[in-house]
Amino acid sequence: MRSRPGAGPNQLSRRSTSPRAAVHQPRAWRVVRPRVAAGIGLLALALIGCAENAEQTEIEEPLRVMDYLEPVGRYAIVADRLWDLTLWVAIAIFVFVQGMIVVALLRFRERDDGGPSPKQIHGNPRLEALWTVVPALILAGVAFPTVRTIFYLARPVEGALEINVTGHQWWWEYEYLQHEGLTTANIMHIPTGQEVVLRMTSADVIHSFWVPKLAGKQDVIPGRTTMLKLYTDEPGEYYGACGEFCGLSHANMRLHVIAHDPAEFTRWAQAHAEPVDTAAVTGQVAAGKALFVTKECVGCHTIRGFQLSGDDPEDVSALRRLGEDQESIDQLLEGGPIEATATVGPDLTYFSDRGWFAGAIFANTDENLRDWLEDPPAMKPMDWEQGRGMPPLGLQPDEIDALVAFLRTLTVQR
Repeated sequence: MRSRPGAGPNQLSRRSTSPRAAVHQPRAWRVVRPRVAAGIGLLALALIGCAENAEQTEIEEPLRVMDYLEPVGRYAIVADRLWDLTLWVAIAIFVFVQGMIVVALLRFRERDDGGPSPKQIHGNPRLEALWTVVPALILAGVAFPTVRTIFYLARPVEGALEINVTGHQWWWEYEYLQHEGLTTANIMHIPTGQEVVLRMTSADVIHSFWVPKLAGKQDVIPGRTTMLKLYTDEPGEYYGACGEFCGLSHANMRLHVIAHDPAEFTRWAQAHAEPVDTAAVTGQVAAGKALFVTKECVGCHTIRGFQLSGDDPEDVSALRRLGEDQESIDQLLEGGPIEATATVGPDLTYFSDRGWFAGAIFANTDENLRDWLEDPPAMKPMDWEQGRGMPPLGLQPDEIDALVAFLRTLTVQR
């Protein structure tokens, strides 16, 4: 037992008197304990992928990849370069610090023979100045390109396509300011080779607009307008999602951006800015059109060009086939033609031209649409009792078929 010179019997080394020194852990347990911790960690990671209702978030083909490490948009590329710089700086610092820790652990670890003691450097002005100046220079080296990038992303641009973006629980609304009347949902169309400026706000809670391949993430805040710019030269479809927890169906609030060549985008915008024609419909389609009114779909959705009129014999006939008597029909239409102009839910004008619906979650197929109309909350969790999301409408199978037939007519006539 070693002791300091002149030390008494009660001043023996801490190692010999520590209560922990008297309790020796078996060597086997010291080996097993890290394995147990690693096993628990792997089990927790595996459980993350388990979900009782996994079908509600199932990604349908084609696989929708959100990869921010392979950007294609101008502003995403600028941010990615800054990321690369900070990543390599962080790696260098990490390797240096961890290397020093390893050296200290190996060289100055506790030994039976005492071993060398590290040299005390407290009060060394040169070293203290060194480890103050060097980190400051590193921070300055990272700060300069960061500030430059921030100003670049915020600079005004001319000749941009301007789109008002509104976040809702749990879908996106897009209004094209240079194309009067053109409003759509969840799937955004943009031209290649042209700046696109998004002016964004929220109708309820904080959301975050994020299309990783085209731009960074930008919060969408109630009562405020935030801005995000997009630009790409590559036509294609780019996937995104809400990046800020916004309630029950946050994970089911996705979005698509489709980039067209300029001529194709112009054709798309001009065609979809026009109202649809719902007048010349008959049979099952006319029944679906009437159901759109009697089931109060018009209380939530817009269809530009929609009219249910007492002057249209097919509209009146469809209402009668639904079981409405003449008195009810007269009361329903006494104020003139009924239009669909509500803005609670997504604008359904040209709904059938969209590849996805319900927050860009489900492929726009007849089967998915029937399932959705039968019981929306079963497909996508929504707080419909509080007015957030689409409620179950109690539709019968023939009513669902009629509504699907009507919605399929909402397409650009080619």
